[in-house]
Amino acid sequence: MSFEIVIPTAGRPSLAALLERLRGAERRIVVVDDRRNAVEPLTVPTGGVRVVRGPAHGPAAARNAGWRACRAEWVAFLDDDVEPEPGWVERLEADLASAPPDVGGVQGRIVVPLPAARRPTDWERNTRGLERARWATADLAYRRDALAAVGGFDERFPRAYREDADLGLRITAAGWRIVTGSRTVRHPVRPAPARVSLAKQAGNADDVLMRALHGRGWRERAGVPAGRRPRHAATATAGAVALGALAMRRRRTAVAAGAAWLAGTAELAWARIAPGPRSPHELATMLWTSALMPFAATGWWLAGHATLRRRLAQPSTNLREVPGTFARPAAVLFDRDGTLVVDVPYNGDPDRVQPVPGAGAALARLRAERVATAVVSNQSGIARGLVTEGQVRAVNARVEELLGPLGPWTWCPHAPGEGCDCRKPAPGLILRAAERLGVDPARCVVIGDIGADVEAARAAGARAILVPTPVTRAEEIAAADEVAPDLPSAVERALEVGA
Repeated sequence: MSFEIVIPTAGRPSLAALLERLRGAERRIVVVDDRRNAVEPLTVPTGGVRVVRGPAHGPAAARNAGWRACRAEWVAFLDDDVEPEPGWVERLEADLASAPPDVGGVQGRIVVPLPAARRPTDWERNTRGLERARWATADLAYRRDALAAVGGFDERFPRAYREDADLGLRITAAGWRIVTGSRTVRHPVRPAPARVSLAKQAGNADDVLMRALHGRGWRERAGVPAGRRPRHAATATAGAVALGALAMRRRRTAVAAGAAWLAGTAELAWARIAPGPRSPHELATMLWTSALMPFAATGWWLAGHATLRRRLAQPSTNLREVPGTFARPAAVLFDRDGTLVVDVPYNGDPDRVQPVPGAGAALARLRAERVATAVVSNQSGIARGLVTEGQVRAVNARVEELLGPLGPWTWCPHAPGEGCDCRKPAPGLILRAAERLGVDPARCVVIGDIGADVEAARAAGARAILVPTPVTRAEEIAAADEVAPDLPSAVERALEVGA
């Protein structure tokens, strides 16, 4: 069992103290220099520590740069301002050595020290939430194989917010467990400006992305509290209505809406003031930030929805480990007719289902590698009146009788020209399948037999592999990014790292 320790840093002075606490493990440490516009190389006080340059695009990108520079079996991530307890390295080694093969991550215990002589401030209580976080990368070790299997951190999360929960959900969805170890770090409360609670509301935009990637129940699965967003939205709406009514000289409406805004703001302020020290500075800070917080939270949430389609369409940059190489997919999505089974046009008869050669072996390979699967299929015969939805379901059931469970089935019942967003080459089926699997479309490989499959994959930000049949046009083959001679070969290409 081998391990390396990755510490991303933006140049905080606390890095030197952290490295001093890890003295003796220098040759296992990779520091990611993630300073923006840095001219001089980062200097570290201890010899043997390896320093790699980060992209300065947020913590997710910095951690990716770190673990991809490692070759050990395990990669342990630490924030640059934590304080490991004495013997932390030895306890880390024991935690990893005792981890069963199905454990992909081992969480360290995080303690946030708070003042003993007074109640904690709002910011101190916020930081203390790290103690209850299910997956906090302030001290969390992952198998490198698990990181490679899911593509690492999703760099579309630009802040130190939700990127660790997103990774934890994808690691566990891939079949790994994440357990808690015996080691402990202290995470001191960093100084922060009075407006820090408003800046943190930017995370509402990332919550919109989390919902799109992981579905309705992502908070429960990730152990994330529900939060106050609905109440913030109600308070912000009341405030906006009050201002609008004033502008239109509708006094009664303005008074009623203003009273609702004031009540919501007062409730929020007291919820933050009551458990705190109630000092004059804290009281003033809680009052003015509570007045603005519902608007900030709601504004970021709306911005998240406005930019969601663009963010989903962007490659997460985790699709490739290094330029020119692919990471293994989180899921493989198959076209049905001509790809998994011999194409029988508008087939409604389960007895006519015949798997293509090698389909069983290809699927067995994916199951052995614990890669999720789904089916994405155009079924315009429904709209044309040639087959019914019941017949399509019966044929799909027969496919699974012959080939085993295939995961979610998504199909488009519309005819060409109906203007739907699901019929390939539109990306709807792929986005829907990825959402039902709880994976990023950028970590999916789509295998199909015609150009529409390839174009749909591109539109969704997924990778496409074309397996031509006699009906595949020459221009479709020429336009494809990747072509495989048969289904087993396509699956092997999908699984290759460095393809």
